Amino acid sequence: MRPSIQNNVVLVTGGAGFIGSHLVDRLILEGAKEIIVVDNLFLGNEDNIKNALSKGVIFYKDDIEITSSLDYIFERHEIDIVFNCATKALNYSFVNPKNAFDTNVNGILNLLEHQRKKHFKTLVHFSTSEVYGSAIYEPMDEQHPLNPTTTYAAGKAAADIALKSWVNMFNLDAFIVRPFNNYGPRQNHKGYLAGVIPITAYRILKGISPEIHGTGLQSRDFIYVLDTVDAIIKLYPLMKTADSINISTDGQISMKDIIYKIANLMEYKGEILNKPARGADVECHNASNEKIKSMINYQLTSFDDGMVATLQWYKENIK
Repeated sequence: MRPSIQNNVVLVTGGAGFIGSHLVDRLILEGAKEIIVVDNLFLGNEDNIKNALSKGVIFYKDDIEITSSLDYIFERHEIDIVFNCATKALNYSFVNPKNAFDTNVNGILNLLEHQRKKHFKTLVHFSTSEVYGSAIYEPMDEQHPLNPTTTYAAGKAAADIALKSWVNMFNLDAFIVRPFNNYGPRQNHKGYLAGVIPITAYRILKGISPEIHGTGLQSRDFIYVLDTVDAIIKLYPLMKTADSINISTDGQISMKDIIYKIANLMEYKGEILNKPARGADVECHNASNEKIKSMINYQLTSFDDGMVATLQWYKENIK
């Protein structure tokens, strides 16, 4: 029997990050008995969980790749449920390919070993649409082959396969959620690890020209972060063990269109630069969300509404 979120103890790895911190906020509303966050703050930020900490959430600045760090947390807390959001940004795999891969694999292996030893009951693992690579057929459903094009995505795909094998061998309660491209408040806007929406907003606010890489026709299925969190909470009691599910919207948008949309919403009239294409860039992500729609009441924020809320947050938070 899967433990309910209400009145149980939940660990969120990567919980000071973009999606993780929004999940923490929602778990508070869902009535979790105790919420523990572990994050090495590689991309996460303590400001993201400032409100959560004021409500009694416990924070460990530590790294789930280090076995003894997790051992320490499991010794101190009687944990029921783990949400594994810990990862390093896709862009990081171009700088440190091995570590980007290792982070995605070692973290999940450490968690699966704790679960095998009955240190907690249920594992919700966050995968990524990147494991599919460029679409072999469209829309990409959960049966689409795993064909990662970066070491980040390869590490994520390896983690998904590892989870299924541990479940199969040791009868664990674990499942995979596969969010497509999330955007929204708190997404990292700093440096080369920033995603296209935050970096474009940052550049415009700082008076720097936005950039389009390659043709700009590369497309992604963008979903508002609060929609992702809402879907995961609704899916939690319903997902079968070892199963995976896409969390995506009803269409895709090109990088070029996104950058022009941001420029328009921010009333930017300056130059938009064309830069060389990035290596190993996925050309298209058009997802099928048929499965999730058949399982839950799936509510989606329109891209325009989500962008307005997101850009407002950047205006207030980029100094």
